[in-house]
Amino acid sequence: MSDFETLIGLVSRYSPSGQERGAVEWLTARMKSLRYTEAFIDAAGNAVGVMGSGPKQVVLLGHIDTVPGEIKVERDDTALYGRGSVDAKGPLACFTDAVAQIGALDGWQFIVIGAVEEERDSEGARYVATKYKPEYAVIGEPNRWDRVALGYKGSAWANVTIKRGQTHSASGEQTACEAAVDLWLAVRSFVDSFNAGKSRAFDKLIPTLRGVESGQDGFEQWARLNIGVRLPPDVSPLDWYEKLNGIAADAQVERLGFSVPAWACEKNTPLVRAFLSGIRSQGGEPRFVYKTGTADLNIVAPVWKCPVLVYGPGDSSLDHTPDEHIQLDEYEKSVQVLCRALTGLVK
Repeated sequence: MSDFETLIGLVSRYSPSGQERGAVEWLTARMKSLRYTEAFIDAAGNAVGVMGSGPKQVVLLGHIDTVPGEIKVERDDTALYGRGSVDAKGPLACFTDAVAQIGALDGWQFIVIGAVEEERDSEGARYVATKYKPEYAVIGEPNRWDRVALGYKGSAWANVTIKRGQTHSASGEQTACEAAVDLWLAVRSFVDSFNAGKSRAFDKLIPTLRGVESGQDGFEQWARLNIGVRLPPDVSPLDWYEKLNGIAADAQVERLGFSVPAWACEKNTPLVRAFLSGIRSQGGEPRFVYKTGTADLNIVAPVWKCPVLVYGPGDSSLDHTPDEHIQLDEYEKSVQVLCRALTGLVK
């Protein structure tokens, strides 16, 4: 088989969130051709491949959906270009190929999952969180072949709506839009105070103003801010919403979607040590990283309560960009790192 057949095949199936079915069907068929013990589509629409039949599980959870924006799939001598090549079909294909190379090992199951909807509300991960009880878990996200990610920030989203009575423009009274600007500046002021003295981005609040709307009906005017925030481990979503409500005063705060807390992985575990050894086996000097984004790690780790980390090839600065591509030599190294790490872990 081609060293890159899984990677190219998966990236070639464009699968933005909500449109993953074609890629899911292709991946389960690919897993069967690679002689997985079992491969199927679960009730959430995730692609699932199982290697082995032992009582102990290692779950390798990637995601098969991407952000919108189809990119022509092209390969040159060094790289593969295409939507999802980095985020995060590269890591998912790496999981698939590594487990195929390892094969079935006595006493263990390797379960590779291509989850749906990670780029939205993580419906696929929420489903599998209740279906498996692994001894170890590896989450697939791009962090380069020689790095292990041990933490992802939490997130929370809200619409904040300010209303004011309609007045003449010459009245000098504060408009709803002016009040909205003041509210955002108050959010920024609180965040700046909270972040003072913190050197790591992982430990900071990172707010984002993602949208502004306004209008009026002749009697009342309104302005709405769409505010998101990336949360550090010591600020829960509930903590943030309470603070935002305090800043908003008489404005209405509407929580949006699923908020998730930050998660930091334990560093001193057999799983981490196995990956450090795997990276060194390929000539790398392993490094740890804590990310400012949010991932399916945040969904499953609190439920599974087992040693977990995040691993995968690719440069995350290319996530969601028109130039998304993965280096093929990095992909190959990541497959070998994973093979060495997993075989060392379970033996």
